[in-house]
Formats: sequence, C-alpha cells, structure tokens
Amino acid sequence: MSQPAATPMSSHPSHQPQGSLRALMLGAMGVVFGDIGTSPLYTLHEMFLPHYQLRPDETTVLGVLSLIVWSLILVVAVKYVSIIMRADNKGEGGIMALMALAQRSLGESRKLRYAVGILGIFGASLFFGDSVITPAVTVLGAVEGLEVAAPGLRPFVVPISVAVLVGLFLFQSRGTAKVGRVFGPVMLLWFVAIGLIGLWRIAHAPSVLGALNPWWALRFFLDHGVASFFVLGAVVLAITGGEALYADMGHFGRVPIRAAWFRLVMPALVLNYFGQGAVLHADPAAAANPFFLTVPGWALYPMIGLATAAAVIASQSVISGAFSVARQAMLLGYIPRLAVKHTSASAEGQVYVPAVNRFLLVLVLLLVLAFQSSVKLAAAYGVSVAGTMLIDTLLLIVVARNTWPDSRRWVVPLACGLLLVDLSFLGGNVVKFFDGAWVPVALGLAAFTAMRTWRRGRLLVAQSLRTQELDLDVFLASLAAHPPHRVEGTAVFLTPRGEHVPHALLHNLKHNKVLHERNVLLSVKTLDVAYADSEDACAVTELGNGFQRIVLSFGFAEEPDVPAALVHGVCGQEFDMMDTTFFSSRESLVAAQKAGMARWRDMLFAFMARNATSATDFFRIPGNRLVELGTKIEI
Repeated sequence: MSQPAATPMSSHPSHQPQGSLRALMLGAMGVVFGDIGTSPLYTLHEMFLPHYQLRPDETTVLGVLSLIVWSLILVVAVKYVSIIMRADNKGEGGIMALMALAQRSLGESRKLRYAVGILGIFGASLFFGDSVITPAVTVLGAVEGLEVAAPGLRPFVVPISVAVLVGLFLFQSRGTAKVGRVFGPVMLLWFVAIGLIGLWRIAHAPSVLGALNPWWALRFFLDHGVASFFVLGAVVLAITGGEALYADMGHFGRVPIRAAWFRLVMPALVLNYFGQGAVLHADPAAAANPFFLTVPGWALYPMIGLATAAAVIASQSVISGAFSVARQAMLLGYIPRLAVKHTSASAEGQVYVPAVNRFLLVLVLLLVLAFQSSVKLAAAYGVSVAGTMLIDTLLLIVVARNTWPDSRRWVVPLACGLLLVDLSFLGGNVVKFFDGAWVPVALGLAAFTAMRTWRRGRLLVAQSLRTQELDLDVFLASLAAHPPHRVEGTAVFLTPRGEHVPHALLHNLKHNKVLHERNVLLSVKTLDVAYADSEDACAVTELGNGFQRIVLSFGFAEEPDVPAALVHGVCGQEFDMMDTTFFSSRESLVAAQKAGMARWRDMLFAFMARNATSATDFFRIPGNRLVELGTKIEI
C-alpha cells in the first residue's frame, strides 16, 4: 500500500477545522492557550522562593525577566509555533503524530523506527503526567489569590479548588467547540487585562524593558554561577503549555493558533511579566505574590475571579490535548480501545474520551488533596514539560533531516541549539526530584509501562493465534472438495490477518455446519497518517468460492466506522446491512508460565483487555447484526 509523499513543512487545509479565522482564534484562546496564559500566576513567585536564594534587586529582576522572555521567544514562538507546528500529519499535531511522521521518514529501518517509537511513547507518557499536574497547580494558584485579599479565607482554598476542578471535568463532555465558545471570550478578557495591567506598571518603571536585551540573561548566569542552573527549573514554568499548542493543533488548525499567539497572547504575557518586574523593582516584598500585588487594589477581587476562570481554562488546554494524544495512541495500538465521542460535525480532531477524563479527574484531585498548595506543586511541575519538549525536539530533527530537503540546512542546526535549551530546562527540574518532581516522573513511567505492556501483549496474542490458525488456501481447497450447506446473505468475519481462516469462521462452520452465500474476511488497518487517502481506504481481493478479502484503512485521526464504510460503497461493493451478519472472536486471556512477559505484566495486560472497549463496539458494529464466539488464549 503506497504512502503519501511527505510535503516539506506543509499543512493540509482539507483536514483543518472550518470557520472564520477570528472565530477559530477566539475558540483557540479558550482551549489552547489557557496553560501558558496563566503561567504569570506562579512563575515569578516560584523564582523568588527562599530555596533559590535570589534577591529581587534590579540586576536579578532584569536577569530573570530576560530568561523568561527569551524562553518564550526561542521555545514557544520559534520552536513550536514557527517550526514544529508545520510538521503536521494531515492537520493533526501532538507527539504521537510527530512520532508517526518520524517513523515513516525512516523507511524500512526497523531498529531506528523502534527507537523512535519508544521515544514517542515516553514523550506521550510525560504529556499525560503534565495533564494531571497542570489543572492542580493552576487552579490552586488562582484560588490562592483569596489569601492576598483576605488571609482568613485560607482554609477554604482547597475545598474551592476541588469544587472548581470537578466542575471543569464534568464540563468536558460538552465538547471542545462548545468549551471554546464559552471560554474564548474569558481568555480574551484575561489576556487584555493582564497586558493592560503590565503596561500600566511598566509606565512607572520603564527600565524593565531593558530585559529584552539577552545580555541580562547572560549576566544572570555570570552573576549567580551554578545557582542559576537550578533557577531554570522555575523559568520553565513560563513556557508550560507550549507543547499543548502543538497537541491541540487538530482542534483548530495551525493558522488560527499561530495568529492568536503573535497578535495577542505573547505580547500580553511579556507585558505582564515586565509589569511584575516593575513592581518587584519598586518593592522587593512583592515577591510574596507578584502577580496579585501587581493588580490595583480596586480590581483585586474581580481579578481573582478572572484568574480562577483562566486557571480552569488552563486545565482545559492540556485535558483536550490529552484526549487527542490518547486517541492517536489508541489507534496506533499503544493503549486499549476506549469509547471516543466526536464533539464536532465539522472538526474531526475535536474529541472527548470519557475514560481518560475520569482517570485524570481522580489523579488531579488526589494531587490537590496531597500537596494542598501551588507552591508545593510547583516543585513537581516542569519536569514532564521539559522532558516532552526535549523529545519533541529530537523527533523534529529526525523529521527535518529526512523529509524537509529545502529547510533542513537551517532547521536541523537550529533544533540542535534548542536541544541544549531543553536539556538545560530538564536538568534544572531533575534536581527537584525529591521535592516533588518524582510525581510526574512516576506518572510518566506508569503510563509508559502500561503502553509498552499493551503493545507487547497484543503482539503475543497475535503470535498465539497464529499457532492455531489454518492457512486460507488450504481451507478454500477443502471447501471446494467438500462443499458445506449454504444459506442466503452475507457473513463478515472480522480478522486482523486476511491470510488465515478467522477463528469465528471455523467455529461457525464447526458448530452450525453452514456457510453464507457471500463471505467477507474483513481486516481494519490504522495508518501512520492522520487521514487515509481515497485510493488507500479499501483493498478488495476476490478469493473465489463465495469468499472475498477486504482491508479497510483509516488514518489515526479518523473514526473507524466499518458499517458506514461498507454501506457507502468505499470498496465499490454493495452491502445491505439487513442481510449482513458480522462474526467476531472474543479472546479470553489467561496468564501462563511461559516466555513472553513477566507474570505481573500478563496480569496487567489481561486487566486492560477486560476493561477495553470491544473491537465490535469500537468499529461501530451494530449489536443486532453481531455474533461473537469465544476463544481462550494463553500469554
């Protein structure tokens, strides 16, 4: 099956969400930019905590502001918005899409493809860890503004945060488009507000604009020596959410996200950080909570409310990104099949995954109750983001080197330079391991173990099934020699491999002693591109004696609706669903003492398989047209 040629640094408009640029920009503000947009709530506050031993004097403030601004420019504006977002997989973004592009660019090199696959899975695992920590730290950071306005409200911070988070996760089922319409205007107001507040403060201390000069960042390193390296663990908080811009690209498209970033989001963030720097320059004691102490007294309570709303939206950006990454991982075979709800008729990338939503909610609430404050959680925040960004850069180098002949001369050297930046951020966070950074690492390792176990387990199941399978050519020859009784209608046998006789077919013939007049051996394949081209969507092979082999192919961003594909004539065949019966095997897994995986991984795989959505449900096979036959398999 032919693969579409790689298009150098291109987007595929045919698969981009439809709508006016302004509407999509507004929706993107409500979904995509929440995480990075709320970073001013806690970044400077974290940098001036006692364990970093920084004094908010003029040179230090200018130094940290320069580090923040140039991190936004290099990592977010240059790497993600200007380069990586062009490495889309037919409109889809995210680390799994980038991994698929990188693997395809390596051709038939199995070892390199395997290594890239491991890298991509681990990056996706870290992203899931980020999806747990972001809602907890941002909502806590916003609600803690109540302590500035009224210290007596401190006991209510955690309960209010829990209530806000529960409401947020319950709202996810309404879909990305509706969430964007509701949250978009709020984030627009947020960015305008923080930008104007920053501009007002800068007017009283315009010298902070000197931080635009990267010399101040370099001087910070010269003045503080080794300690400056540790501070990078806090600087990275300013760019958390940069990876979510790429992961959420399938929801709104590259152009609206890019336009919103350069026209509003980045200027507002820079102005607010500089405004906080101006307040610190005038009053070093403002380091206790520089964001809320930048706000005029009369606007403090409205700003706390707006900040809480923005924090909720910040959580939304990584949650929607987690849905996209989970769906891609599912269709690429790295996690079990889960129910997926498409929430938009016009934007195929807008999905809601109920199981992922519930799982994230439980973990987020546990973190909030365990850590109790954004300051403690901030120590855990950053390592998963830095790790994901590092892996994104490595995969970008692979894609650029192999598929962008006109651009790799400058993209690859630039990416190698950005790799040093990512390594610095990761190193600055790793030193916080025992202060809480172990949390995202543990979450990432757990997700990685589950994904690798599922992938390996499916391989073992396939190998076990092959030992029990009958060669199709031998079977068809025996049918010709000893024809069974035939009944009217069409039988569709679901099978992962069309070269062997499906177990459901053998069981049906053994127990019912009949065959249908028309028998279809149907396999479903997920491609490593987002959307299957029409010529790749279906392959039909006539086998004779009333048998056909059909292979339906779907991109990893498509919904694999098998009955719809058959009825709509994708294969050039006529199917009457009222005269068609689907047959499928349901495997019953048993952990066995033999080579393969460790017994605990066998048990984990069996548990995941029991809780996965069945293939027939996943492929939208109607229950009243389905016959399932059981098969016991030892792994």
